[in-house]
Amino acid sequence: MLKIRDALNEEMEFIRKQRVAAYHEHAQVIPADHWNALKKAILSTADTEPNVEVIVAELNGQIVGSVALFPPKMDAYDGYVEELDYPEIRMLAVAPDAQGKGVATSLISECIKRTKAKDLYAIGLHTGEFMKNAISLYSRMGFERLPQYDFVPANDGIVVKAFRLIIK
Repeated sequence: MLKIRDALNEEMEFIRKQRVAAYHEHAQVIPADHWNALKKAILSTADTEPNVEVIVAELNGQIVGSVALFPPKMDAYDGYVEELDYPEIRMLAVAPDAQGKGVATSLISECIKRTKAKDLYAIGLHTGEFMKNAISLYSRMGFERLPQYDFVPANDGIVVKAFRLIIK
């Protein structure tokens, strides 16, 4: 059974390595500079800032996925996006051998649950346009596009697309 819980400090190095493994499939389809920018973002320690919640999914005692939930009004994207008045889901990653088992859906659902518990009206996220499976999942879960918050981080034409889910 899948268990969702807060990450422990001593798990952060493992979580960051797992993120790289989960995202590595994209390295073959995007330019090297974009992959390097993405890798830098998912390895960053931004998830240790105050009020950022790192959540893991555990299956049979093993961490198989993670996500960071950034609070509202935080510069989660190094100035590329204005500070938004709702939380942002970031760095969602599922171990390659655990993909397709509902791990990502469970982690996103937990982020939504925590946002509702704080009585906030919406939750957002950004994802690379090449992450087709992720975009499909977010759309199925009811997230809507917000193109005014899109950005191009690596000057290569690859758009990081913004999504938001109204939860109230």
